[in-house]
Amino acid sequence: MADAIPDFPFDRPTALEPPPRLAELRERCPVTRVRLPSGDVATIVTRYDDARAVLTDPRFSRDLAREGAARLSTTEDGGIFNRRRASATDIREGRGHLRWRRTLSGWFTQRKMEAWRPRVQAMTDDLLDALLAKGSPGNLSLGLALPLPVRVICALVGAPSSDQDRFAHWSRVMLTLTRYTQDEVDQAYADFTAYVSDLVDRNRAHPGDDLLSELTQITDAEDGRLSQGELIATVRGLLLAGHETTSNMIAIMAAMLLADRRRFEDVVADPGLVPGTVEEVLRLDSTLSVLGGVPRFSTEDVELSRDTVPAGATVIPHVPAANRDPDKFADPDRFDPRRGNGAQHLTFGAGPHYCLGQPLARLELQTVLGTLARRLPGLRLRDHPDELRPRTGMLSGGLQDVWVTW
Repeated sequence: MADAIPDFPFDRPTALEPPPRLAELRERCPVTRVRLPSGDVATIVTRYDDARAVLTDPRFSRDLAREGAARLSTTEDGGIFNRRRASATDIREGRGHLRWRRTLSGWFTQRKMEAWRPRVQAMTDDLLDALLAKGSPGNLSLGLALPLPVRVICALVGAPSSDQDRFAHWSRVMLTLTRYTQDEVDQAYADFTAYVSDLVDRNRAHPGDDLLSELTQITDAEDGRLSQGELIATVRGLLLAGHETTSNMIAIMAAMLLADRRRFEDVVADPGLVPGTVEEVLRLDSTLSVLGGVPRFSTEDVELSRDTVPAGATVIPHVPAANRDPDKFADPDRFDPRRGNGAQHLTFGAGPHYCLGQPLARLELQTVLGTLARRLPGLRLRDHPDELRPRTGMLSGGLQDVWVTW
């Protein structure tokens, strides 16, 4: 019966706590059918090994534009992952995806990102100076969490950071789950694509030492590894992902550490805990993605936890649930920055779609945490943690404004 299929996403007790139902499902029913906001049915998997299998097994495709895939959002196109794309710019799967990753991977190595650390630190200090100048309390979301990743990604691709409000608007609309109409989504895509196309043309006329200049040269070469359409789609994706997810994660990190202030105090006392603390924040967060992970489409029958996921099913690897699997992480709900295997979380994915930008995201999170601990050791939440509110209506989650005192 349709009534037996639960509505998804599940309710959570507070903005920072995961829905209790996820733990119940992981224990008793790790492969579960759920009803999405669109009304379509998908399957979520909540155990670590199953989620990793969905992320790495080629039988689970990233292409949700195919016939029979569940629509995620209430818009007619079903949402950003369902939206059909011209084959010339479709870099989701197969050789096209591998070619795209090889082209970009050189820019996102650990060594290259380390070279950016002084620039990220300078941007962080500049924004924090401005926040402090306004006096306590301050809105950490608007003063630091949002503008820092925008400045960083804009510097990386050669876009003006003064356009951050436009990026924020376009990303909100394009990542809609229930908030925006199809006409608003189509307009956002058109405006964002026109903006990036103009940015590419200006960069081609006046190249710099940024990623976009290098990609433009690759595109213009006789054996160009990126088409013009792929170049525009790539830059649009970098601007979207580079600001949206990291901005949300910075605010989430501050809230998680200040909600149980001993976590922040430990970093103040021992700055060497910064990397491990960031990994535990990434592992334990349950708010960054409303659905819990990027959906896949099963191209064959696949067995997961002794259940058969049929071909044609839309499968969501629920990363926050998997990251708390006791079969993978001992005492999984405990925050432990010294955890030996904490960095094996699935927050950045796994396999061929492992997040290319994860070294940059980690760099930004570590820089922000280290700076806050050093410069604001008395930092606190202005409000009780239970008063924090999640963002709703979009595929990307996160928190509404995080206000702090110092």
